[in-house]
Amino acid sequence: MSGSTPFYQKHHRHYDRGYRSKELESAVSQYQSSSSSSSYAARRSSSRASASAALSASSGLSSSYSGLEESRLSPMPKRAKPTYLAMDKENQIIGYVVPIFRGSQEYASGFSDTEEARVKESAGYMARRNLFTSGLEMERTEQTSRKVSMRESAERISLSKRIYENEEHHKRMNKDSLMHAPEFVIKPRSHTVWEKQCVRLHCTVSGWPDPRVVWYKNNVTIDPMAHPGKYKLESSYNVHSLEINRCDFDDTAQYRVSAMNSKGELSSFASIVVKRFKGEVEEALPMPRHGLISEYGITFDTHIVDGFGVSFGREGETMSLGATVIISPNLARYQPEVQWYRDDVLLQPSKWCHMHWSGDKATLTLTHLNKEDEGLYTLRITTKSKYETYSAYVFVRDADAEVEGAPGAPLDVKCQDANKDYVIVTWKQPAVDGGSSILGYFVDRCEVGTTHWSQCNDTPIKFARFPVTGLVEGRSYTFRVRAVNKSGMSRPSRVSEAVAAMDPADRARMRGTSAPWTGQIIVTEEEPAEGVVPGKPKELEVTEATKNYVVLSWKPPGERGHEGIMYYVEKCVSGTDSWQRVNTEIPVKSPRFALFDLAEGKAYSFRVRCCNSAGVGEPSEATEATTVGDKLDIPSAPGRVVPTRNTDTSVVVSWEASRDAKELVGYYIEASIVGSNKFEPCNNKPVKGTRFICHGLVTGESYVFRVKALNAAGLSECSQESEAIEVKAAIGGGIPHASPTPPYGISVLECVRDSMVLAWKQPTFIGGADITGYFVDYREVINGVPGTWHEANVKSVSDRAYRVSDLKENRKYQFQVRAANMAGVGIPSLPSGTFVCEEWTIAVPGPPHDLQVTEVRANTLVLLYKPPVYQGRDPVNGFYIDIKEADAEEEAWRGVNEKAILTNYMKIKILKEGETYVFRVRAQNKAGVGKASEPTEPVLAETKPGTTEIVVDVDDDGVISMNFACSNLTPDSKFVWSKNYEEITDDTRITVATSGGKSKATFNMLAEDDIGIYSCAVTHTDGAGSSYTLSAEELKKLLELSHDHKFPIIPLKTELAVELQEKGRIRFWLQAEKISANGKIEYVFNDNSLSQGEKYKMNFNKDTGVIEMIMESLLPEDEGTFTFQLQDGKATNQSSLVLIGDVFKGLQKESAFMRKEWHRKQGPHFVEYLSYEVTPECCVILKCKVGNIKKETVALWYKDGREVKGDEKLTFTEGVLKLEIAQISKKDAGVYEIVLKDDRGQDTSTLNLTEQGFRDLMNEVFSNIANSSTALKIQSTDEGIRLYSFVSYYNEALQVTWHHKDSAIAFTDRIKSGVVGEQLWLQITEPTEKDKGKYAIEFHDGKDGLKRTVELSGQAFDDAYAEFQRLKAAAIAERNRARVAGGLPDVVTIQELKALNLTCNISGEPLPEVVWLKNEREIVSDGHYVMKLEAGKYASFTITTVNTADSGKYSILVKNKYGTESADFTLVVTEGKGDLGVTSYLTDADGNVIIGCKSRPTTPTERRKSVTGKKMQKRKDSVILQKPPEEKEGKKMEDKTDALPKTTDKKKAAPAVASRVGKQETLQQPITTADEAKPDDVPTSEKPAEKPQINKGKNDQDE
Repeated sequence: MSGSTPFYQKHHRHYDRGYRSKELESAVSQYQSSSSSSSYAARRSSSRASASAALSASSGLSSSYSGLEESRLSPMPKRAKPTYLAMDKENQIIGYVVPIFRGSQEYASGFSDTEEARVKESAGYMARRNLFTSGLEMERTEQTSRKVSMRESAERISLSKRIYENEEHHKRMNKDSLMHAPEFVIKPRSHTVWEKQCVRLHCTVSGWPDPRVVWYKNNVTIDPMAHPGKYKLESSYNVHSLEINRCDFDDTAQYRVSAMNSKGELSSFASIVVKRFKGEVEEALPMPRHGLISEYGITFDTHIVDGFGVSFGREGETMSLGATVIISPNLARYQPEVQWYRDDVLLQPSKWCHMHWSGDKATLTLTHLNKEDEGLYTLRITTKSKYETYSAYVFVRDADAEVEGAPGAPLDVKCQDANKDYVIVTWKQPAVDGGSSILGYFVDRCEVGTTHWSQCNDTPIKFARFPVTGLVEGRSYTFRVRAVNKSGMSRPSRVSEAVAAMDPADRARMRGTSAPWTGQIIVTEEEPAEGVVPGKPKELEVTEATKNYVVLSWKPPGERGHEGIMYYVEKCVSGTDSWQRVNTEIPVKSPRFALFDLAEGKAYSFRVRCCNSAGVGEPSEATEATTVGDKLDIPSAPGRVVPTRNTDTSVVVSWEASRDAKELVGYYIEASIVGSNKFEPCNNKPVKGTRFICHGLVTGESYVFRVKALNAAGLSECSQESEAIEVKAAIGGGIPHASPTPPYGISVLECVRDSMVLAWKQPTFIGGADITGYFVDYREVINGVPGTWHEANVKSVSDRAYRVSDLKENRKYQFQVRAANMAGVGIPSLPSGTFVCEEWTIAVPGPPHDLQVTEVRANTLVLLYKPPVYQGRDPVNGFYIDIKEADAEEEAWRGVNEKAILTNYMKIKILKEGETYVFRVRAQNKAGVGKASEPTEPVLAETKPGTTEIVVDVDDDGVISMNFACSNLTPDSKFVWSKNYEEITDDTRITVATSGGKSKATFNMLAEDDIGIYSCAVTHTDGAGSSYTLSAEELKKLLELSHDHKFPIIPLKTELAVELQEKGRIRFWLQAEKISANGKIEYVFNDNSLSQGEKYKMNFNKDTGVIEMIMESLLPEDEGTFTFQLQDGKATNQSSLVLIGDVFKGLQKESAFMRKEWHRKQGPHFVEYLSYEVTPECCVILKCKVGNIKKETVALWYKDGREVKGDEKLTFTEGVLKLEIAQISKKDAGVYEIVLKDDRGQDTSTLNLTEQGFRDLMNEVFSNIANSSTALKIQSTDEGIRLYSFVSYYNEALQVTWHHKDSAIAFTDRIKSGVVGEQLWLQITEPTEKDKGKYAIEFHDGKDGLKRTVELSGQAFDDAYAEFQRLKAAAIAERNRARVAGGLPDVVTIQELKALNLTCNISGEPLPEVVWLKNEREIVSDGHYVMKLEAGKYASFTITTVNTADSGKYSILVKNKYGTESADFTLVVTEGKGDLGVTSYLTDADGNVIIGCKSRPTTPTERRKSVTGKKMQKRKDSVILQKPPEEKEGKKMEDKTDALPKTTDKKKAAPAVASRVGKQETLQQPITTADEAKPDDVPTSEKPAEKPQINKGKNDQDE
């Protein structure tokens, strides 16, 4: 007995039993015979028990090395759990046994044919042996069988072990046996069951890795959780089962089981037919059949009608695709399988697409269109008999860009290669770049559960693939992409599906299902070895390399121990031996890794190490050097582009594929109207083929096409443009004509005893050709059972209403209608409802019929209808129109018209744009309002693109016509003109002419008979049409317009006008709005024709229509009427201008002035005449601007005829002459004149600055002064409070008014105002409480003036008043202190023996005490020194006889309670020269010595005369003896010298700085001058008696 496995078995675990060795086959056969014989004999009464025994015998022979079930050395197996599995001798599953179906007489044993034969053979042998052998022989045979059984069992165990070891060896030696695609060892079988019974489908699947098994019902995944208790799925040891509990009729379906692993996918099919029990069990059940099963032998007939066509949408919009499905016979509980596909990919319900089946209509709603939704949509309706499909293309345009010129949004954003810290995001480039090339893309991410989007890249990337890093492990993210060009950013793309940032192995574990193949296999042994360091990874390679990242992949090592392994990735710069670990912190679990942060342009090598708890293994073989950079090139331009005609709005475009294109994504096709040079994309989602149908083109236009290829690297260059092709339908419209779809909406309009009038609606699709007629069928319904169909009409009827005759009264009937065109007769409609043929006797009319909607606009439409066939007892006298929203309830019907209308049409004007409506009509007669008609189909209130209206035109001959144009014509389209919505067939009043897409209806002779509503409809279009109402008023306007066109008038833009030109020339002109080059002009003056000559210059500009006549001057004889007469063909016109009286004289005078002005400007002249300007400094500048100046030109200024000096030299740069008046006053008033002259002539400009002119000038000066004024300020003086304001310049003519409490101030001795320099002040002497309030100074400038205000109240008044009191006390002290008013000479020289007399003035209150000092010592009056004080004012000092001892320094000291003052002089005594008499010295107020006077001076002037001619005064500042109270309190006095007014007389202000006299000091205060304290004239009685004589000394001689 051989234990080896043949070569043809080593790849198959479940090999066929026919390959066993002969010895083993013989042993098994004998054992099986004996075992089966005994089992069969014991249990032959029950076929089901027999099958179980056979199964037990078979399983008893089996032995599994894996320990699932092992029999010991016994021919009979241990009692085990019942199982339906059938196993061979090697313990391999070879099938399963299905419990016998009680309702069927078929027997299912679960054995193969050979096994069943052996069982029968063994049973026969045992029966014969029992008949012809004795008991001894039977016992001997039984003992022999037992020995054989024991020996065979031992051999079987040994053989099984050897087979297993051999298989394991070949697995290690041959890697192909490690993995293989799924394979169905046993396929599921079809079943037929009764209702409420259970059924189970079984299958056995092999494959490695273990396949994932999924069960489907009619291609829909079976989810046991969605149907609790209905389905039960089990999987155990590669045996998979589906159990369906309590089957019902809906479980009749095709079931599919799909097995999938990393090596592939395989499916197997089985059908289940559930039959209803009707009291008897059929003797023969139908055999199970593969494929689609008919229900009860019924064949379902499926038709898809009213389908969706090629659709166009825009991003962000919502689109619905729908089709009506007709299935016959119509079973109430039967529901077909409805599936939607996009580009042959099955769609599943999601937030982007909703699917709905209403029983007869399938609808797919795309809730938010994106370019990903573009593609070919297919509706598939599957029944038990067959399936029907319907397809149409959906185009999605880009939404309007948020920024003009921005590109379209990217599309198809997907996440690939997601790991725990990165995700590679891919997308497709948009077809629209906004007019400028796309600079790159920005990738945004958003964490699931939040709404915050963050940008992933700082700079735009051009490659349509980007690795997003920085993710948080375990969190889920969505992504979107935006494109950017130089104009701005596009809208974001549709967000990607959410992806979790985690290791792929962890993600697979979390899902709890089989993960995609990762290359890692974990082998679990019964006694695992510990501490095995993994080996080297295998087949390391770079699968993807860009400038941003590199992706590595490898296979796990063969030696890896029992643990799971992880990996470390290392990199090395090419040319070096320095390896750097990339993932140093956490090793990766899956054999795939992406590397980032590599230097672009550098070459790297990579290797991988495995690790587990035992350690880190050896590195793998290093990869070849890989240069970091984008290896994917932009594809080359596609080849030749060939367009082919298809339909009247589409063209088939084919092209040659791009050569050597790698990873090609698809193609974009662009179209351009010939001559426009503007290409528009035909598709916004790339197509992968080389042929595409471009829809949405304009019929009749010529287009050129070009194609671009794209991959992740970008878009290719455009292909060469195709040849131009005109868009029009190919023969047969591009597709052969089809028969019409079924009519619908069958209703009864009238019923009599033996006939019924039916009405129906036109098919939604007429098959591309006009409907030629309809055929009506009817059948009788008896007791609810329909009979056979009969033809009602042999010849087709064109109307959508027909009377079916030869019916039987009170019988029930059903009807169906078929439409026919040139392609043939279409399928019949659905059977109508059941109608009873009985005569109508109601009084009200029947329902109107044949409702049609036309001229649909955003707010209006026109409803047409036909009157009811059944009139009722009285004729119909009106109609009511009802309206409601399409989705509203039945109670929402409301009337449009309150009063019945008589016409068979109505224009409804109460629609809301975007709303969908339905309409119905009711007729009335005298008896009342009848039954409503069938409602119309839903109508959307919108104005479709390209909608045009009827245009009324009147040509040059006065012919009136109506014109209508339509751009979406088909080859079969026709223009149909109607009046009051009845087609015009009589051409006596209107003539219709059609050419191309335009049609014209011309009135032959417009009159009142033509009043009405005219409409034009275009057949075979989407309801193109319009109407025009010709009312009585409109008729009148058209007739007037026609008359104007018959007798035309040349339109004028302007009537005849006159204007003056240079040199005073007169220009008569007008402009015609439209006049041809052949137009003629006649110029007329006072009915006399004028001609070209010296006096009249005529001109006619045919391009602009300007007609003019120019005269050099106007003479008295030119007074009259000027007329221009125009003629252009038969069109005429004229315009006149009357120039008489004052109008003529004024124009003549103005012409003469302009002529004079022209001559003046030939020489030097004034461009701007003399004017004045007041500067901010109140200087007046007279200026003028001159022109045409040369070097010899002079300018002379005059005032009142007298020349004044102006600019000495003219400046020609600016051409401006100026004369400045610095401080203007009344004396500057006068007439100013400037004369400009040279050899070419002269020009004069005059400016009158007298009276009003001077007043205006001064007012402007005053305005500048007022604007320069400062704010009013408050100052305290010793007399009271002073308010003042400074101006930049003061003019004595300035008028100001002071106000107190908004009233002008009446000045008194106590309140005075004045001006000091540029200071304007108001003095309030001895202020009181009444003086509080608001003060203002108003400047008058002849206009509004200007006011400055200050508030003198509150704290401001209190502070000022306190300061006044302080200053007043200080002034009193200064005024009354003792002082020497008249000065003494500094030096007096006198000869000895002379008499000296000096007198000075003193003042003070109280009268001061006078003391004379010599050399600082007091002098006592005696005979030698005589000192007197006369009248309290004059102090005299006399030395009777001067000697040399009298020389020295003398002083006079005066003092009272307010202060002290002294005066000094030096006496120099010389030797005597004889007695010349007494010399007397008098001093004037300034201290000048008066010598040799016969008497005292009598006048102040005489007293001022000085002996020496010098002023020699030296005064000591006085000391105030008593301080004022303010000084005692320590209050400091502010220095206000800057605010004091400047003195205008010859007085000198006394110094305010204190000086020391001895140890006394004076306070800082104003000091009065000597003049203020000068004494009155000395009386004559006080004059010296003697004539003073003096011998002049040195000083006198010098003088």
